Parts: sequence; C-alpha cells; structure tokens
Amino acid sequence: MKLTCKYHANKQISSIHNTKFLELMIDNSLSWKNYIDELICKLNKACYAIRSVAPLMSPEVLRMIYFSYVHTIISHGIIWGGGDFSHSKIIFKIQKRIIRVIMNSSGRNYCRDLFKKLNILPPHSQYLFSLVLFVIKNRDLFRSNSEVYNISTRYISYLHMPKKI
Repeated sequence: MKLTCKYHANKQISSIHNTKFLELMIDNSLSWKNYIDELICKLNKACYAIRSVAPLMSPEVLRMIYFSYVHTIISHGIIWGGGDFSHSKIIFKIQKRIIRVIMNSSGRNYCRDLFKKLNILPPHSQYLFSLVLFVIKNRDLFRSNSEVYNISTRYISYLHMPKKI
C-alpha cells in the first residue's frame, strides 16, 4: 500500500501480521491466539521454575512466588484478551498443575479445595474479578439507568456500557 502525504510522498507501508503492544500480542485479525500461545509458554516456564524450587521451600513461600510470577502472567491484559475462552482450558490445566506442585498434591487430586486453601482464583473467576475492578475504577465511564431513564424501576442502578473506552 502506498502512502500519499505531502511529507512522506510515495512511501511504502508494509503490512504486519502481529505486533507486541504493552506486552500484549495483537494480530491483524484481532484474535488473541498469538498472545495466548505466548502466555501458555510463559506459564509452562513458571511451572518448571516453581517445581524446581518446591522441595526447598514451604507452601507459604511458594504461594508468594506464585503471586509474583504466575498471577502476574495470568492477570496481565486479562480484561482485553481474557474474553477468548477457547484456550482457557489449557491455561487452567497449567494453573492446576502449578497449584498441585505448591501443595505437594498428586495429579489426580481435586483442585477446588487447593484453590480455596491458597486463596487463588481460577482464570474465569480472575477474569470476572478484573472486569468488576475495571468498572469500579472507571465508574465515570458508565452511566446508570437513572441517568438514562426517568422511570424508577428495580433496575435503576444498572450500568450502561460506554460508547467508547
């Protein structure tokens, strides 16, 4: 594609398939596949790191390592790319593997109680929690039904999506 501008006459603009912006991989079709693939790779490396130090540390220290390493990987950009739940099963499996390593549990044990003991949210819950935090922090972007309609109903405090974010 050629750019016509008085400052950059006839300069060629190359098309790219994906780019990294604020550590989020964005591709030209706005799918999150490349970002999720990169996320899975990072989580597998984190799992290996935690597994390597697990025999030397207590579960409390491993939990701190989890929040400083794994949780930041999972939660970064989750409200933008987290809506793509097609790969969330893989992310959840890796997260369960890490939780089992922290708690020194076998691979066949049920993880719900382990998540509760460690106060760690699974990816779907973390996604919802992040969305709620976003709305709370950016309340001024949203309008309530009372601001839109003059009718008093039980849904008067419900929020409307902003036109532009």
